[in-house]
Amino acid sequence: MLGRYKRLWGETPTMQSHYDAVIIGGGLHGLATAYFLARDHNINQVAVIEKRYIGFGGAGRNTAIVRANQRTQENIVLYKEGLELWPVLTKELDFNLMFYNCGNLNLAHSEAGLKAMRLNVGNAQFHGVDIHMVNRRECKELVPLLDISDRPRYPIYGGMFHPAGGIVRHDAVVWGLAKGAAKKGVHIFQGTEVTGIETRNGKVCAVVTDQGKIMTPKALISAGGYSADISYCMMGIKLPISVLTIQAMVSQPLKPLLNHVISSGAYHVYANQTLKGEIATGAHMDPWPNYTTQTTAYYIKHQAEALTEFLPCFKGLKFMRHWAGLADMTPDMAPIMDGNDQVEGYFINCGWGYFGFKSCAVTGKYMAQFMATDEYPEVLQPFTLRRFENHRLMGETAALVTYSADN
Repeated sequence: MLGRYKRLWGETPTMQSHYDAVIIGGGLHGLATAYFLARDHNINQVAVIEKRYIGFGGAGRNTAIVRANQRTQENIVLYKEGLELWPVLTKELDFNLMFYNCGNLNLAHSEAGLKAMRLNVGNAQFHGVDIHMVNRRECKELVPLLDISDRPRYPIYGGMFHPAGGIVRHDAVVWGLAKGAAKKGVHIFQGTEVTGIETRNGKVCAVVTDQGKIMTPKALISAGGYSADISYCMMGIKLPISVLTIQAMVSQPLKPLLNHVISSGAYHVYANQTLKGEIATGAHMDPWPNYTTQTTAYYIKHQAEALTEFLPCFKGLKFMRHWAGLADMTPDMAPIMDGNDQVEGYFINCGWGYFGFKSCAVTGKYMAQFMATDEYPEVLQPFTLRRFENHRLMGETAALVTYSADN
């Protein structure tokens, strides 16, 4: 089974009995961490263990939007650096990641929504993010197809425009990082299941797989929606994560007509036009925790109604594909990037919800630094697991609550 995928980034390696680090999860965060371990810290004896195939989870099931217009300063700094990494990685990996900074337009549908956005914009501008407020007519100039009349249920009052935001081809990022990591000596094992993590004297000593035991002093769990289950079953560490289904769909190809990524918190919908001309659209997560990737008629109905409210030209548009993925959501909609003060050499990177794709490259860079040096990078410290115990939740949730409170 492992040999099926060798053409993508080289020959399938032989599993060794010892690695300097083992990464559980072959998604974007895991691959990025492996790549930066080898690039920045000369740690290339790294094994990436993936139960199915790389990019199986959220990496291959998203709408590929990247941006740095978060609400809290801790998030803004991280996402800004992540956004700036895409052209760098495209050149460095010698792989076309199809980064297209077409700009991101977020719509406001009330005076309250505009006030919340002004706070958001001011905070982002303070940290050097290219973003500004736009009025209703300027929204129309950016997206001529917008209905800015009083006809929609929630009329458009204005918005915020983030020119540096855009889209990146998600599967190209998977293949590019895999190719780059493998070229630097990282071993990637697909179709391999992790069945246990062994410790000795308060330290990680081995990762057990169905292909054999790997001795290692460092293990990172970066398995998206499956991270919380792995952490609890294998380490007895319970994480404050709910696993929710998030759905998306793609239309038939159209001529270029949507110049920017567009989103609305009030309608719970966002959309962009891909380089192939398709309209890719998504929404908020399903409200009930589950591990299913089944799609629902309710979602299709919601998307059709919401999108055509302010983009009526899409009425009658045919959709070709509809898919669902898993989002690992924390109570404050911010990730957990931490080590463990009771088990040396154990690291976690999860809880990204629907923000994981945007941050994968920069997170991999800093998680690699953390694993290589055992020193907690300052930029990651706000995302400690301890924040829940200390009741210091981050305020990213408030951005969505405020925007969607327009209804």
